[in-house]
Amino acid sequence: LVMAATRSVMRAVRVFEFGGPEVLKLQSDVLVPVPKENEVLIKVHACGVNPVETYIRSGTYARKPSLPYTPGSDVAGGIQSVGEHVTAFKKGDRVFTLETVSGGYAEYAVAAANRVFPLPDKLDFRQGAAIGVPYFTAYRALFQKGCAKAGESVLVHGASGGVGLAACQIARACGLKVLGTAGTEEGMNVVLRNGAHQAFNHRDPNYTERIKACTGPGGVDIIIEMLSNVNLDADLQLLSCAGRVMVVGCRGRIEINPRDTMSKESSIIGVSLFLATEEERHECATAVLDGIEAGWLKPVVGLEYPLEKVAKAHEDIICSSGARGKMVLLL
Repeated sequence: LVMAATRSVMRAVRVFEFGGPEVLKLQSDVLVPVPKENEVLIKVHACGVNPVETYIRSGTYARKPSLPYTPGSDVAGGIQSVGEHVTAFKKGDRVFTLETVSGGYAEYAVAAANRVFPLPDKLDFRQGAAIGVPYFTAYRALFQKGCAKAGESVLVHGASGGVGLAACQIARACGLKVLGTAGTEEGMNVVLRNGAHQAFNHRDPNYTERIKACTGPGGVDIIIEMLSNVNLDADLQLLSCAGRVMVVGCRGRIEINPRDTMSKESSIIGVSLFLATEEERHECATAVLDGIEAGWLKPVVGLEYPLEKVAKAHEDIICSSGARGKMVLLL
C-alpha cells in the first residue's frame, strides 16, 4: 500500500512565496506523501481554515515554514495507511487531526499518530475539520492559561467564529456565565444557540456600555479576545478585579494605558497552542473527546469552499462582515 502511494499523485495547494491569497497555488501533480514511523496517511474529506494560516502565508507571522509548503492543520477523513509502530489506527478509521506534517489543503495528508484522534460517527467530516485548532485553543485559553472556574463570567469577543463558538460551548458546559459578541444579527443568534447567555453586536457604538450594564460594577472575569489590536484598550475597562484578557488573535499594534491593569491587578495573557506541552495537549484532547461523547461539543460549520476556491477562503476569513462558524475546505 505504501509503495503504491509513492507512485501516485494528488491535488494539493502549494505556497512557493509569501504574500497575499494569490500565492496559494492548486497543483494536481503533487506526490502523495508516505507515512514514516509513528505517522499515518489520511484521505482528506475536509480541512479547516484558520486565521493563523493567512498570517503564516503572508510571511508576517513569527513562524515561517520552509518554502514551498502546503498550509492546513485541521483535517478530517479516513486513514489510508499507517507507518511503522502505529497501533492505534487502521485503514478506514474516521479521524480528525490537530496538525499535519505534510499540510492539510490536499487530498492526502500525513500526520503524527499522536496528533490524530478518532472521529465519532455522530459528527460528519465537515464538523471533524472544525475541532482541532479551535477547540484546543479555546480550552487552553479558558483553563490552562485563563484558570477559569465555574461561577466566573467570560466575555468571548468575536464569538461567532471557530474559536469563539468553541469557547462558548466549553465555558457553558463548565459552569461559567457566558457573554459573546458578533458583528451581525445572524452571528449573535448563532452565539446564543451555542452556549452564550447573552450576545452583543460589537458594531453597535454603545455595546461596551451594554456589557457593563449586564455585568454590573464587578466587571467580567475573563475575556477571550480574537482581535486584540482593536479591542484590548476597551477590554481593560470591562474587567473585574484580578480579571484577565486572553489574547487569542491579533492583527497589528494597539496603544493601551498600563495603569488600567494596575487599578484592578488585571492581566493580559497571550495564548499560543503551538507552545502547549505534550501533557497540555493530552489534557485538551481528553476534554474535547469527553465533550463530543457528552454531546455538548457540536462544531458549527460556516462557509464551505472547494479546494479550487482556497484563495477566496483566505480573503473571506479576514475580510468578511461576520463569521458564522468554522470555515472549511471540502475535498
